[in-house]
Amino acid sequence: MKNQRNTILILIGIIAALCIVIGLAGILMLNVFSNRTASQPATEPAATVEILETESDLTVTRTPDSAPTGPTATSVPGDPEPTESSSGDHSLPDDVIQEMEKIQADVIELRGLNPAGSFTREILTREELTERVTTEFFADYTPEEAADDARVLAVLGLLEPDFDLVALFTELYSEQVLGYYDDETGEMVVVGSDNFEGPEKLTYAHEYAHALQDENFDFDQGLQYNDEACEIDTERCAAIQALIEGEASLIELQWFFDYASIRDQQDIIAYYDTLDLSDFETYPAYLQKDFGFPYDQGYTFVESLFVDGGWEAINDAYANPPVSTEQILHPEKYPEDTPVPVPLPDLVSLLGENWEVVDDNVMGEWFTYLILAHGWQPQFRIHDGDAAEAAAGWGGDRYLVLINRDTDEIVLVMKSVWDSNVDKFEFATAFRAYGNARFGPAGAFGSDGQLWETNEGVHIFLDTPGSSIWIAAPNPGLAQEILEAVR
Repeated sequence: MKNQRNTILILIGIIAALCIVIGLAGILMLNVFSNRTASQPATEPAATVEILETESDLTVTRTPDSAPTGPTATSVPGDPEPTESSSGDHSLPDDVIQEMEKIQADVIELRGLNPAGSFTREILTREELTERVTTEFFADYTPEEAADDARVLAVLGLLEPDFDLVALFTELYSEQVLGYYDDETGEMVVVGSDNFEGPEKLTYAHEYAHALQDENFDFDQGLQYNDEACEIDTERCAAIQALIEGEASLIELQWFFDYASIRDQQDIIAYYDTLDLSDFETYPAYLQKDFGFPYDQGYTFVESLFVDGGWEAINDAYANPPVSTEQILHPEKYPEDTPVPVPLPDLVSLLGENWEVVDDNVMGEWFTYLILAHGWQPQFRIHDGDAAEAAAGWGGDRYLVLINRDTDEIVLVMKSVWDSNVDKFEFATAFRAYGNARFGPAGAFGSDGQLWETNEGVHIFLDTPGSSIWIAAPNPGLAQEILEAVR
């Protein structure tokens, strides 16, 4: 799941861009705006229109395509005259450049950060952008990796067996990408449109916030927010992404109130009020929830910093970034409460060289909650509040997934530690309820464990004095061998 978890850093924003309706803008932007503008009724919450991944910042919308005749680029800042890209025929219109530069000045004034570099703006047609994004993405994410990730998510109960992740990603990129900011090249790419109105301006404010963040805090070297580092620790990168997106959402919201014109505000609300989320609602339940994490929970985390210490507190957070989704979910635990390292043994030596480790990472509080409450089948899920409460005492974990390429068998080991014995008991109670909901009534496994039999093997769970252990294996005998090694 490590490759897929990194990929979800892309997908999160893609659908969250379609639905701040799921959280922050609807609660904080539209409802407040309805109080400020009596003639404008409150609407359903709507979405920010963008996303940040480990390499680039993708923006999405369902606005019908209206592309110019060719891609163009303009250097920002410091270029008084627009410049053409090698593949374009026309520069950006002067009025659009002026609007963009005004928004940049607004965000600089609002945030109190100065530009420290330059980037380029480029307009592509829908077809050109789709080709670029899908080609670059699938160059780093093979069908074999996607199949392994789907197997991992299936054993966790989050995806149905044989789910086609490549098809999902292809659909998303082909239909919903509007643009991206590439922190490696300093390039901002957008799908061309004849209009640069309220929704596009709001998006640009969010996008330019990312450019300022990158220039001042350095995503790659300063934050170690890149593909290589995120493969090693997806939990840390999920927390950093929440910081980055949460701050950009705060800037976007403040720009809306303090700098957007009344016409722009009305256009934005009208646009989001008609947003079609029917496709979003067809995606797996855990993805629907996970997509919004860096925007919804990230915004709440950043807002708590801002309330306590203003922009200086947020600057300090970049110098000492959050390291877990637990800290994002519980801002009062930042920065002192850091995850407890949980070692696991070398299971390849135990199982044999035909077994391959396909995932070795930290699940974290957020994904632990998703497993309990948002499985792919409704009957797998325990009550959302119970799941959140059970995951809230998370102290640290490690999980391993191994696949036998010869037999197509799979092994999962997840070992978790908790803040207190009470927290560990709450999780054990919740997990037993989850196991019974997903697999049926449990049988005994030794003197202190539960066992559930499935068509693919067994799942066992033990609430030990020092930890909780979840093992999935082809048979009870192998599960017992693994338990003895990890206990």
